[in-house]
Amino acid sequence: MFYGWWDWRFLSLIFLSTCVDYFVAQKIDSIEYQKSKKTWLWVSVIFNVGLLGFFKYFNFFVDSWIDMFSVLGYDIKSTWTLRIILPVGISFYTFQTMSYSFDVYYKKLKPTTDFLSFAAFVSFFPQLVAGPIERASNLLTQILKKRTFSYDQTVSGLKLILWGLFKKVVIADSLAPIVDDIFANYSTYPASTLILGVTMFSFQVYGDFSGYSDIAIGTSKLFGIELMSNFKFPNFSRNVAEYWQRWHVSLSTWFRHYVYIPLGGSRVSKLKSVRNIAIVFLVSGFWHGANWTFIFWGGFHALAFIPVFLMGRNAIYKDSVVAENSILPSLTEVGQVLLTFAIVTFSRIFFRSESITGAFGFINKIFNDFSYGAYQHPMGYRMIDYYILIGLFVVYEYVIRKDERSPFKFKSKVLRFIFYTLAILAMMLFYDNGVNRSFIYFQF
Repeated sequence: MFYGWWDWRFLSLIFLSTCVDYFVAQKIDSIEYQKSKKTWLWVSVIFNVGLLGFFKYFNFFVDSWIDMFSVLGYDIKSTWTLRIILPVGISFYTFQTMSYSFDVYYKKLKPTTDFLSFAAFVSFFPQLVAGPIERASNLLTQILKKRTFSYDQTVSGLKLILWGLFKKVVIADSLAPIVDDIFANYSTYPASTLILGVTMFSFQVYGDFSGYSDIAIGTSKLFGIELMSNFKFPNFSRNVAEYWQRWHVSLSTWFRHYVYIPLGGSRVSKLKSVRNIAIVFLVSGFWHGANWTFIFWGGFHALAFIPVFLMGRNAIYKDSVVAENSILPSLTEVGQVLLTFAIVTFSRIFFRSESITGAFGFINKIFNDFSYGAYQHPMGYRMIDYYILIGLFVVYEYVIRKDERSPFKFKSKVLRFIFYTLAILAMMLFYDNGVNRSFIYFQF
């Protein structure tokens, strides 16, 4: 009902993906010979990647083919491009069903014979359209077990829903008009405004996507289901490697387990490890969308990650947070966090731009137009309010940085009530009917 409400015709796709991986897993488990197991695994991969490729990348490849020949002087007029609607969540549920087949193949779990429960795992509505991309070892095992109502779990879920709504409505949606205006008219603005625009986009996309994840995790708690954490305060990362341990965790771990490690991971030579890292980031970029901007974005992150890997600093912050045992971070940590944020924010020029030409035009303007100009909000609102809002948001996240699943973790009931009230009032204050309220990652 939830998915079909968008477009009932695309229920056939999610049903087919469910059926294929359910039966593939059964065959993999029942066959003795390894070669035959691998053949069935390829059935899952080819079907799901083919499904994703057709609906998401068909026109991209056709257009790229035409552009390549036009560079060589041949004018090809093609009628092969199709008016294909991208099914919502297809990048998420195809990866989720594939991970099940991979886990059965690698003997990490036994396949279930309960088709209805497996279908519920694939189409579990809170995280269906934008993640987290769950593993069967976590979500399916919970669906198969009997669940009982838990007051504490429900309260925890409602807190996460409130926090997610705050990040979406107050942070992401209030910044959207500013970001849209600056990126649409970048050629008319000075460098200072462009830097402001891409910085605001960093907070917008974080508030939007992590807000959705919090709502999904919180909603799942109401049903007695615990989803994996998808964001762990990535804005306080001390290098790019730590950032990818904290940003879109379900996707980064998916690529690590099912692409990077099967390619050899870091167990091979340094050169091959660098190759594996590059492949993962380029594929990750391509996963985000059928546009060269995302491939450049992935390549940029590969270039930023590889030096950290070669210096052996890719796992040093895996089990710690900034200012682990103190109230304030050291000057070194402040510098590391600011540098990492700057690198990640710069990469988002490619992520947000409509085309490669637009992305490089945006970058060129930053480095060649050193003028400064005070930015005026496109709707006439005071910009100082947004600067204060972002500052308070960063400070609050720093305070709660050690536990991403407890956004209102205060011992005092009075203090908790104050923050609940402030969050609700802020949503009422910043809510704007004129803003497009769809989640950014719905397009992926």
